[in-house]
Amino acid sequence: MTLKLFFQALIKFVCGVILVGSLLFVPAGTFYYTSAWILMGVLFVPMFIAGIVMMIKNPALLSSRLKADEKEKQQQNVIKYSAVMFVLGFVAAGLDFRFSITRLDTWITYAGVAVFIIAYLLYAEVLVENTYLSRTIEVQNGQKVIDTGLYGIVRHPMYTATIFLFISMPIILGSALSLLIFCAYPFIIALRIKNEEGVLEIELEGYTEYKKRVRYKMIPFIY
Repeated sequence: MTLKLFFQALIKFVCGVILVGSLLFVPAGTFYYTSAWILMGVLFVPMFIAGIVMMIKNPALLSSRLKADEKEKQQQNVIKYSAVMFVLGFVAAGLDFRFSITRLDTWITYAGVAVFIIAYLLYAEVLVENTYLSRTIEVQNGQKVIDTGLYGIVRHPMYTATIFLFISMPIILGSALSLLIFCAYPFIIALRIKNEEGVLEIELEGYTEYKKRVRYKMIPFIY
């Protein structure tokens, strides 16, 4: 663990809290937006804990997860599409709360929390199984194909987890309008996977054979 990595992670965490909070509470016109506070809690508390654990046990993984300098042109576009989706989705949720456009029943929020927690546990398991995970598309030195555990079921279990994570966010916020916007995410991540697998087939030994053994990308028997 280095001091530089600690401050890098802390700054990104704080900026994330401020950004998400601004996108939700400013359009809502109030801080009395309970569903937004619930989302902030389930999103950032586990993130903070996971960051501390990685910093102590696997700082290399934390460092790779903080990298955002994507070199692949198509992946840069995917990042832009995702950013637009998040901004529009969160702002829409705030406005929806303010003007009651397409508000969902209160119990929906708690159902969304349950889905989010399950998806986060799935995401954590992926991090345990694959220490080569990076936010950018790259093949690291000594990287090997992981084909056990969740990777024996689908080739991209991390993206499976993020689909449930991100789709549950507007459900927690109680906004059907926001949910409609976040439904773009599976299509965005499909673009990322297409490019990523092309890179892995070329640069990661054994990945082509792995694709033949594990047929599905994210959802068994469907995709």
